[in-house]
Amino acid sequence: MDSLFDQSTLTRLAERLVQAARAAGADAADAVAMRSVSQSVEVRDGAVEESQRSEGDDMGLRVLVGQRQAVVSTNDLKGDGIKALAERAVAMARVAPEDRFVGLADPALLAKRFPDLDLADPSLPTVIELERKARAAEAAGLEVKGVSKSGGASASAGIGGVVLVTSHGFSGAYLASQYSVSMQAIAGEGTAMETDYDYSSTLHASDLEAPERVGRTAGERAAARLNPRKVSTKKVPVVFDTRVAGSLIGHLASAINGSSIARKTSFLRDRLGDRLFASGINVIDDPLRRRGLRSRPFDGEGVACARMALIEDGVLKTWLLDCATARELGLKTTGHAQRGASSTPSPGASNLHLEPGQQTPEVLIGDIEDGFYVTDLIGMGVNGVTGDYSRGAAGFWIENGERTYPVSEVTIAGHLTEMYRSLTPANDLKFRYGTNSPTVRIEGLTIAGV
Repeated sequence: MDSLFDQSTLTRLAERLVQAARAAGADAADAVAMRSVSQSVEVRDGAVEESQRSEGDDMGLRVLVGQRQAVVSTNDLKGDGIKALAERAVAMARVAPEDRFVGLADPALLAKRFPDLDLADPSLPTVIELERKARAAEAAGLEVKGVSKSGGASASAGIGGVVLVTSHGFSGAYLASQYSVSMQAIAGEGTAMETDYDYSSTLHASDLEAPERVGRTAGERAAARLNPRKVSTKKVPVVFDTRVAGSLIGHLASAINGSSIARKTSFLRDRLGDRLFASGINVIDDPLRRRGLRSRPFDGEGVACARMALIEDGVLKTWLLDCATARELGLKTTGHAQRGASSTPSPGASNLHLEPGQQTPEVLIGDIEDGFYVTDLIGMGVNGVTGDYSRGAAGFWIENGERTYPVSEVTIAGHLTEMYRSLTPANDLKFRYGTNSPTVRIEGLTIAGV
């Protein structure tokens, strides 16, 4: 494999794919080429359980013949593979159904400059270094009082490049790396065992949390869940910990995805411009955040990316759109196209976050006499068509403004529109995931217990 950091070979390959598609009869075409290498080590009980390394190239070609399109992909273009792939793609497109919304992006919207987002760290660790991190995380977790065994620990690192070339003149490329360390701890014995985890994932090795801290946090979380109690069914304020609060913003992103809006399968399909949250609440999508886990200088169609408020002062301001869904809705793309080697572009969020509020988490729960602090969510009980929300949960009961005993095997239920309307964020936002949120409080959810 050529050097990961020299994308000129991938760019030339994508250019040849586009040229071959035009020569085979395509009216327009675009090609993506992806190169990646990754390695990981998993340990359990002090021994290496698995060590993996993978590397490869993937190429995808999309061709358009009139208002028909087809996508083909491969990881092998030896010999006359480029010509054969292009001819096959054009033949597929000619028999595909017409779609009046397909097409390349408007040239005026294409990225002309590519900001340096500092996405790539070239210092890939050795397998020995990854093993050391995984062992350190596991050992730290096992040292926590109450932890009886390890569910495993892992460390990984990788780097990948993306190239996009279109027949109307766009050519762009970027690289991104990723480092991670994780640990799962098990506390207690027999039928009274409880488990929890922690992990850290960053683009640069220097930003990664120490493996000892990751392991210790996993152990402390597992031990804190020992001897959980049941609670009776009631309506109470519910506070979502930072590691699960982001799921509420994820449900919002799904509901305002242009594909769902165009299909009329979203409970928010008629709510553009409406107030969904309280005044002062902002939800931001920022693909240009430096070292962001989902940052990118251009989207999957070459459109320039920009920071955008999805919710501004509580009001829904936009859908997430690629070119096809924008045309279908009579709008302009928002630069949210995502694309794999074997798929057509579709809209999706990048770095999402709910902006923090003014109160500390302690103040946020301080006046709750009876409530539930959620640290773990189970299942996928969210209906994107109706907005109904019902998920299994575990966490801690709140009494007189304090987190007290652990609680498990309960269900929290409500409706997302009402939940968003009563949402209050704390001031503890940290950027650790692709979707980030501070601790949030929501009023009057139903807790289904015993």
